Amino acid sequence: MAEIRFRSDVAVTLVQHVGDDAGVCRAARVSTLGAAAADTAEAAGLVRYLVKHRHGTPFEHGLMTFLVEAPIFVFREWHRHRVGWNYSETSGRYRELEPVFWVPGLERKLKPAPGYKAARPEFVEGDDADHEAIQTSCRLAYRGAWQSYQVMLACGVALEVARAVLPVGIYSSMYATANPRSLMHFLSLRTHEPEAANVSYPQAEIEDCARQMEAAFARLYPLTHAAFCEFGRRAP
Repeated sequence: MAEIRFRSDVAVTLVQHVGDDAGVCRAARVSTLGAAAADTAEAAGLVRYLVKHRHGTPFEHGLMTFLVEAPIFVFREWHRHRVGWNYSETSGRYRELEPVFWVPGLERKLKPAPGYKAARPEFVEGDDADHEAIQTSCRLAYRGAWQSYQVMLACGVALEVARAVLPVGIYSSMYATANPRSLMHFLSLRTHEPEAANVSYPQAEIEDCARQMEAAFARLYPLTHAAFCEFGRRAP
């Protein structure tokens, strides 16, 4: 039986991309220049105008595909983003899953802060005893679930049935593809920025994924990303 592994990180890797800021400008200019639309010297100003006035269609012609490794509870939130996204996830129906499980790292805030509100959640640090209790409980539960999974598979139970005992803390992987407009919408909801026009309070693990994607987005679309940040981190 494979050895159970525990981790607390998430990993996002850019696999492929199409488009750039110049492509956004060409898509915007085609409405007035037709087939003659080309790169323009005023690219930064045009991109700023489009984001500021929320003309979003020109940002839908590119794409970025990411390979994501994260616990299933992250994907449960991620899949709520449907418009402009495509997903292909590892299937527990067709292959035996890997025994890799999430446990909170020592830097993870654990307890609701005083005055906690579901719409604006804030958390505080746990002490050493809290972390020890959580680590012990998680590992014990994961080992029991994995053993039950292996027992059912050894009995010839179908993968799609046996997986029912596995918790949402098990890691999965997926390809996630989005256009820049949809990615900006994702970032607006899955990152916490006090200066944003609409402040969001995402769970730490999906925010970690979002930050890794934002770094790639800023590198591939620097003008678009700068305008996104300038105008309140709202998708156009």
